Amino acid sequence: MLNSSLLIAQIQEGNIKALARMISLVENETGNYAQVLKDLPFSATKVTGITGPPGAGKSTLADALIATWVAAGKKVGVLCVDPSSPFNFGALLGDRIRMSEWYNNPNVFIRSLASRGSMGGLNPKIIEITDIMKTALFDHIIIETVGVGQSEVEIAGLADTTVVVVVPEAGDEVQTMKAGLMEIADVFVVNKADRPDADTFIRNLRQMLMPLHAGPTTEVPVLKTIAAQKQGITELYQAILTHQQTEHTHTKKGWLLAEKAYQLIQHSRMKHISKAALKTAIEAAPPATFNLYRFVEQYA
Repeated sequence: MLNSSLLIAQIQEGNIKALARMISLVENETGNYAQVLKDLPFSATKVTGITGPPGAGKSTLADALIATWVAAGKKVGVLCVDPSSPFNFGALLGDRIRMSEWYNNPNVFIRSLASRGSMGGLNPKIIEITDIMKTALFDHIIIETVGVGQSEVEIAGLADTTVVVVVPEAGDEVQTMKAGLMEIADVFVVNKADRPDADTFIRNLRQMLMPLHAGPTTEVPVLKTIAAQKQGITELYQAILTHQQTEHTHTKKGWLLAEKAYQLIQHSRMKHISKAALKTAIEAAPPATFNLYRFVEQYA
């Protein structure tokens, strides 16, 4: 059994092997991971979430932001949530080709996580893993989501700043996002802004945002980037810092934590009950006398 205090101390000292080991323990729910989580200290490390539709250039943008933070002498932790393999639930894009230059950099730690079927574009253990990352010696943490569309609003409750990335051709797609991604953006990025009609798209996007943020709410910046050429990255970096230096009422985080608390309580109460055992008990009962609701009452 691992010593909880020792493992946390190792993570706080910058021991990358200890950090990677703890993330694996949490993902697989092995060892005394639950005790380590209960002993984690508070951390004010800022988290930036990068989300948006597939193909918008989120990985390239994250790569450019990493370079900016590293150039400023900062240590960066990166969590990349990828689609899951349907066979082993591993991360399909685990090689992270676009970020390969950072794997041997002592100031950057990158971990690919599988979404494992999560509809929110995140790993089911993302809150726990993020809290572990915040315990380490990182100045900043970046989380890049799968990019599954409107259901990706979970990132808004996890990140201090949510960056929503779209491309100029996404006109119809943005219309469908209004009930989801539109509301969660703290910063909007129109990537690949060298494409035709980018300026028209940006103007229309700002008009769409106006009704959502009317009144005293701070206007959401809409920035142009060409991430592949590192253009507009400095402006995005400054917009993120500005947002994180401003006090915000983060009601979405409360809702996310309440939902997570509910899931953890549910998981704890159900941990001694397996579907296989339920199936066996149901099949053993005479069909004519079996009542699903009386059966469930035994376990409630």
